[in-house]
Amino acid sequence: MVDDTRRKFLLGAGLAGASVASGLTGELAAATPAEAAPAAPQPAATAAEPETYLVLTATEVAFMSAMADTIIPADELSPSGTDCGVVAYIDRQLAGAYGAGDRVYRSGPFHRGAPEQGYQLALTPREYFTAGIAAANAWSHKTFGKELDRLAPAERIDALKQIEAGTAKFENFSASAFFNRVLAIVMEGFFSDPMYGGNRNMAGWKMIGFPGLPALYREKVDAYYDKRYVAPPKSIADFS
Repeated sequence: MVDDTRRKFLLGAGLAGASVASGLTGELAAATPAEAAPAAPQPAATAAEPETYLVLTATEVAFMSAMADTIIPADELSPSGTDCGVVAYIDRQLAGAYGAGDRVYRSGPFHRGAPEQGYQLALTPREYFTAGIAAANAWSHKTFGKELDRLAPAERIDALKQIEAGTAKFENFSASAFFNRVLAIVMEGFFSDPMYGGNRNMAGWKMIGFPGLPALYREKVDAYYDKRYVAPPKSIADFS
């Protein structure tokens, strides 16, 4: 995720979304735009005031920061994931209705499900990430002698590859499913509307040439059909 394929990876993740499947004990419960112009060097995101997190603990912030910056490192394409507000986005999502499982069926019974059946756990998303981070750090400490956020960059990439492949063995927890959920929420934070805390300075949108709020451009769809449309991105907050 940090090699020359990063631009294609992030573009695909931003347009199509990451597939998400979750579970325990091994059971995982628009066309693309015209070719973009060469990427100009991206300035660092504007310095923000220190974050005050709503639900993430210091350990969880460190973990998510390490994940965000490993998946989205600072380079000529964009600032780092943390500089783009990805962790702030994750914290706000887990502090709200999504984190509380507001739209998740939680009345049971909770049987082991096939991957295509989706989420099959009694845990809320907030509880799931808490348990997953603890399991990931426990495995990392056992394997490398320290928590994931304390690993050197090369070690962390190696660890993430093992987690993604499912060769990392978490205690009563699916490592690959957890990786997919972390990847999905990091991508959401990088490409979401900035009003939700992530995509600071619209860095994710600028990187892929997305103009922002779609309703603004509906009258231009026919005129620019099969052509590249370039415009400064606009956030929901720009019209509030």
